[in-house]
Amino acid sequence: MLIAILAIAALAALFGVLLGYSAIRFHIDGDPIADQAEALLPQSQCGQCGYPGCRPYAEAVAKGEAEINLCIPGGEATMLELADLLGREPADMGEIVEKPKAKARIDEKVCIGCTKCLQTCPVDAIVGATKQLHAIINSECTGCELCVSSCPVDCIHMVPIPETLATWKWPYPTSLPAGQGAGVSALALTAGEAAASGGRSQDEDQREAA
Repeated sequence: MLIAILAIAALAALFGVLLGYSAIRFHIDGDPIADQAEALLPQSQCGQCGYPGCRPYAEAVAKGEAEINLCIPGGEATMLELADLLGREPADMGEIVEKPKAKARIDEKVCIGCTKCLQTCPVDAIVGATKQLHAIINSECTGCELCVSSCPVDCIHMVPIPETLATWKWPYPTSLPAGQGAGVSALALTAGEAAASGGRSQDEDQREAA
């Protein structure tokens, strides 16, 4: 009886050591697909996708639990990049009007120091104290607009970011309206046929001249 107990205990200890070694040896830090998906998101942490931040949404997209067209700030460009990364079909963005990128600004003359915007900001881009003037860290603001609705005196406004060489990006190709793609293909085919026929006519003229 004692021998059996000792044998079981030895096996349990051996399996525990093997499992511990495997957990350390083959440990993977996070999901690489989720990391790549998160890198494509605008990092606004606005929650408009229905998730508390960009990372949870990226993990849900990587697992196939969420659609790729939920990121409003990213717009169609982010949706197409996610579709390319995950090998999924592009999804319809619906009636979404993409806004120009903007940063929040606090009107110093109106701010009452209620700290409600501090509690709302998901990236801690607002500094201040109770009954003291608040300020926004411009480099940290993601333009999520969550602080705008939280202000009881409407002292926070979104100021568009001026387009410079540092902020301008080449626009992502947009899809052609229905039916227009067929027209373009037909024009290209007609031009190709004309070029081919023109080439044959020149060859025939050369033969006749010879």
